[in-house]
Amino acid sequence: MAEDSLRIGGLSSGLAVILNSGDGKENPSKPRLVSYSDEFGQQSVERALEYVFGLPNKSLGPLNGPVDSSLVRSIIKNYLYSDSDSLVSNRDGVCVSDNGSGPGVIGLEKFSICGEIGIVKPPLLLESLAVFSSARANAYVWKGKWMYEVILETSGIQQLGWATISCPFTDHKGVGDADDSYAFDGRRVRKWNKEAESYGQPWVAGDVIGCCIDLAHDEISFYRNGVSLGVAFSGIRKMGPGFGYHPAVSLSQGERCELNFGARPFKYPIDGYHPLQAPPSSSSFVKQLLDCLSRLLDMQSVERAEHSSVERLRRLKRFVSLEELFYPVSHGICEEFFSVVEADCQGAEYIGWGPLLLFFMGLFGVRAPHDWLSLDRVLDVFLEFQGSHVMFEHIINALSCACKTASLVLTECPYSGSYSYLALVCHLLRREQLMVLWWKSSDFGLLFEGFLSRKSPNRQDLQCMIPSVWWPGSCEDVSSESSMLLATTALSDAVSKIEEKHRDLCLLVIQFIPPLSPPQFPGSVFRTFVQNLLLKYRGADRNMPPPGILSNSVLVSLYTVILHFLSEGFGMGNICGWLKSCDSSGHDIGFLHRGGCQSFPIGLFLKNDPHRAELSRLGGSFSHLSKSHPMHDQEAEVIRWEEGCMDDEETRVTHLTKQKPCCCSCYDMEFTKCSKYPIRATTKSSRHHCSAIPERSAQVAAECSTGSLNEEISDKPSSSDQSESEFGYRPVQHMSTVPRDSDLASTTLREEELLDALLLLYHIGLAPNFKQASYYMSHQSQSISLLEETDKQIRERACKEQLKRLKETRNNYREEVIDCVRHCAWYRVSLFSRWKQRGMYATCMWVVQLLLVLSKLDSVFIYIPEFYLEALVDCFHVLRKSDPPFVPPAIFIKQGLTSFVTFVITHFNDPRISSADLRDLLLQSISVLVQYREYLAAFESNEVAKRRMPKALLSAFDNRSWIPVTNILLRLCKGSGFGSSKHGESSSSSIIFQGLLREACISDEELFSAFLNRLFNTLSWTMTEFSVSIREMQEKYQGYLSNREGILFSELLEWLIIMILVVQRWPNNIKVKKVMNMTVHAYPIQVNGYNISVCSVNAILEDNPSFIFQFEPIFLGISDVGDLLFQVLEFQQRKCCVIFDLSCNLARLLEFCTHEIPQAFLSGPDTNLRRLTELIVFILNYITSASDVEFFDLSLRRHGQSLEKVNRGMILAPLVGIIVNLLDASTDSKFKEHNDIVGVFANMDCPETMHYGLQYMLEYNWATSFRGEAYVPKLCRLENFLALLISHTDSKKIEGLECGENDADDGMCCICYASQADAQFIPCSHRSCYVCITRHLLNCQRCFFCNATVLEVVRTIENTVER
Repeated sequence: MAEDSLRIGGLSSGLAVILNSGDGKENPSKPRLVSYSDEFGQQSVERALEYVFGLPNKSLGPLNGPVDSSLVRSIIKNYLYSDSDSLVSNRDGVCVSDNGSGPGVIGLEKFSICGEIGIVKPPLLLESLAVFSSARANAYVWKGKWMYEVILETSGIQQLGWATISCPFTDHKGVGDADDSYAFDGRRVRKWNKEAESYGQPWVAGDVIGCCIDLAHDEISFYRNGVSLGVAFSGIRKMGPGFGYHPAVSLSQGERCELNFGARPFKYPIDGYHPLQAPPSSSSFVKQLLDCLSRLLDMQSVERAEHSSVERLRRLKRFVSLEELFYPVSHGICEEFFSVVEADCQGAEYIGWGPLLLFFMGLFGVRAPHDWLSLDRVLDVFLEFQGSHVMFEHIINALSCACKTASLVLTECPYSGSYSYLALVCHLLRREQLMVLWWKSSDFGLLFEGFLSRKSPNRQDLQCMIPSVWWPGSCEDVSSESSMLLATTALSDAVSKIEEKHRDLCLLVIQFIPPLSPPQFPGSVFRTFVQNLLLKYRGADRNMPPPGILSNSVLVSLYTVILHFLSEGFGMGNICGWLKSCDSSGHDIGFLHRGGCQSFPIGLFLKNDPHRAELSRLGGSFSHLSKSHPMHDQEAEVIRWEEGCMDDEETRVTHLTKQKPCCCSCYDMEFTKCSKYPIRATTKSSRHHCSAIPERSAQVAAECSTGSLNEEISDKPSSSDQSESEFGYRPVQHMSTVPRDSDLASTTLREEELLDALLLLYHIGLAPNFKQASYYMSHQSQSISLLEETDKQIRERACKEQLKRLKETRNNYREEVIDCVRHCAWYRVSLFSRWKQRGMYATCMWVVQLLLVLSKLDSVFIYIPEFYLEALVDCFHVLRKSDPPFVPPAIFIKQGLTSFVTFVITHFNDPRISSADLRDLLLQSISVLVQYREYLAAFESNEVAKRRMPKALLSAFDNRSWIPVTNILLRLCKGSGFGSSKHGESSSSSIIFQGLLREACISDEELFSAFLNRLFNTLSWTMTEFSVSIREMQEKYQGYLSNREGILFSELLEWLIIMILVVQRWPNNIKVKKVMNMTVHAYPIQVNGYNISVCSVNAILEDNPSFIFQFEPIFLGISDVGDLLFQVLEFQQRKCCVIFDLSCNLARLLEFCTHEIPQAFLSGPDTNLRRLTELIVFILNYITSASDVEFFDLSLRRHGQSLEKVNRGMILAPLVGIIVNLLDASTDSKFKEHNDIVGVFANMDCPETMHYGLQYMLEYNWATSFRGEAYVPKLCRLENFLALLISHTDSKKIEGLECGENDADDGMCCICYASQADAQFIPCSHRSCYVCITRHLLNCQRCFFCNATVLEVVRTIENTVER
């Protein structure tokens, strides 16, 4: 290595001697190399050359001439060629047929390809373009030990292994699906030989799979990144010459992998196994030449280290100057090197990927500080040769591939993963020649993606990266806490260094000016790359990327780079004079933190760029908008605004105000050290114990506008351990600059363009990662609770059988907790570092203000891409839920994001937003935020929210949005109903919004009437659905108990299909993974003699695409058919609970309406009061007449909740409140004369049901649900009402007996049979009572009887006609 001391092994002749220090005492830590000679002062050059070429002492005689390239090459030919016999291994047992690529070159056998396989990049980067594609190599083996490697570009379904020529390939069968055919699939974690069995580990993109066959022992085994997965197959059939095992692969559509049969050195060679393709014969000689060059550079490192001693010895002529030898010797070695490479063209790739790459890596060093001086000297010599360009192409390709396959290793941190490869390529590309070479490559984009790739760890990888796991309350070893902190800190440092090198590489590309005419500007190459990458991912869904797409690590890395540029600055001053990243004082201020006047070119929205063509806009598709709302004359316009202009002056917080936004303000950093349960800080240490990133004290600048933002940002990615002058950012050598010109501003890369790309990268790249992180954090909390509950049960149980079962359950929960803790720690390391949270917050501020400003311009607003809004909302909630938290909830919105509240309130029902899903997204945000006291306060202090939200919510209560609107209204009305002190329910309420809602309902009667009608209809529907669900569940449960195995096959078949779909849709879900070990995952599945295949499942999915979204069962482990039905019952119970909750919430809203707006029920026509009464009777009838009371209550019980908190009292309480509210309001004289409450209730057809229901509510044990006795007076009111109702009913019975009954009264309404038919429909002339027809016309405009459209209703009152 360049940084090591000079190697002296093999110099037994005395070429090297270790000199003592000046005082004569031995000092082994400071070796000194000198040239030895028998005759003082002579032959120093000869001895130095002997050392460089590894020759014995005095092998070279006195030199008669100067040292030049000819002399060096003659030494090489005379002394090295004789020792460079090719180490040809025994190739007996392998046969390679010629496929047109050259003798001995292994590739795909074209006639064996089934399906369609495309070559993404020569020679063997493959992609399946068909549903299922298979192919064999043009080589086979019949004896010996052989291997090949597969680099996974994607991590989907691929079957890799060996197959004979007799193995048939079809559209559905591939490697492993026949005799003499063996495969491994890491997606499904199975091995295949006609039948599938569990084997191996899950693989991830970037894994290197070694496929090995040992025909001496008749075994096939597989390796993942050099680690054996065990023997997969043993006793395979022996073969002979002419018939053997071919390397073979089968790929699902869109899957990619790269095959290496030996044309390149293996990434993880396995001892004893040979590559199928023989390495070039010149490789050993080339390695000798590079070793000679390395020894020459070793002398240079010693000369630099011991400069004073060397100078003293040089004056004695006992040591020749390196400068006198370096150029002629290195030039001669390189001449010989390139002559060998040119003579063996097929071996150039092997040499570039192997010996040459190792030489450069060893010279440069894998850890900082790097020996860039030695590397530069070698590059200077190499670049003098024309053939160097070919070798550097291979070097760049090899480094890109190495970045994709590099894994983080804890013991190598912080210089682990792809760091060393990125550091080397960044140094190489600072040479303009090499940058141009890379840019001109046809694979520039693919190589750039490779450099930005990072492997995502799976469960086994995380176990190695974070060996010790701890969480608060765990019973793990005490040392696990500190061990986990050390591990996550080391991983955090490693990730930071990799991200730093990503930024260095991107800065080089941004600064690069391609040699084109007309001249290009800095950033043009980077812009093209970003656009092509986004074009590649165009239309990518967050859950299901399009075929052929790699893992989203490239998007994540690019997003991280751009976020750092925009938030923390470019870190290199004014880039060639074209970036507005510096203020007048020269400080590098991040674009997102500048404050003051903001601007945005609206032309970004109006361009029909290829990568934007299919992206939906807020107003619809671009093609539709360009026709209906053309905007050609505004493409060059720039919209300008002042930061915070859309906020109230009293609450405005900007980068220029005295109070700074959260992203730039100082606050108590101890808060950030405390993350949410279950990973939290403990009292015995001030440091955050399970956080992936140790937070340093906040030195975030308070004066954003003066350029101090980048000084000591908390947890800002660390710089390299090198001095800035030697190892900091350095511009591309010999790079010309182009001054910025105002009329060419549109051709330069603008920071607004980077922001635009950042949001799209977040939408398609980061959002899935944050979603997965949220899942693990949530599941971690649940698993810890279950583990603690199980531990409690173990302590209380004495029965051996129960203890055994509980301990097994505990072990399963413990494994889930450990897995979740590791994943959460990794996501904290990779996603939630402090500077990223800061940048995301600033992004939210910038984007929401942009959207609010543009919302004032209708013609522009509709052109905004949908991902702007989606990324904003998602990013906001990620920050809100981040662990560790970014800032306290009390200031999260208040100090910087009040505009977000304004935006969601203004636009959740904006008709200009064509997508109902987007409007729902905004509405869901409101629903979530108002559940928290701190965020509700932000709504209460927002003038726009107070002015617009009440009426907007009432109008949004429709068939689509009624659930979130109900949740919002319920939260705003909380605390005003009967029993508001229920266990677990906060007594906090929003008095402000309750008053605003009351005013909105009173001031706009038409709006409130429509809302009330929909509320009645919805509550009626939910209670009907609930009753049906309870009945179905009870029937299934009784069938389950009576005949546990006697299940209808049709029902079982339906659920098996659901399980398969869920496994395919959510393969990484922890609970779904358990199902993968069952027979229902393998295909075909045989149940009761029937086969269920993936093909049939796909057919079902095509016929009904929404089928899968109707079911997302929670799998707790299924061992037999009975347990399968039990899961059906659990799903049914979950459905019942959800519908019951919705019914309770709707009833609470009705209770609020009767409390705040009683005149809607007591004044005017009695339609509303009658509908309310009917609904109360319907609910009471079902709740009180359930045939199995115990089953009814159990069906409402959630997992982990007691019957004290979830019972039928939840629906009875609002009914009590409704009746009491009406009774209280009826005491007002202005209401008495309109509607008689007792009379309306008494006129119901089922008085006995009404009486029984009211009595049931009076006798219900309310004390278990409420605190105190505040509810008792209201129950007394209800009791008095019941007495009056019974009295009124008895009076009616007596009157009926006295007057007699007339069943054939033609004047009665034939709909309700309770009122006179006093209304006539025009034009059909049918009749009913006015109440019935009025109620009917609320939802339908057609006649009851003839279905004719009702144009008018004529009411007849005492021989008068009222229209």
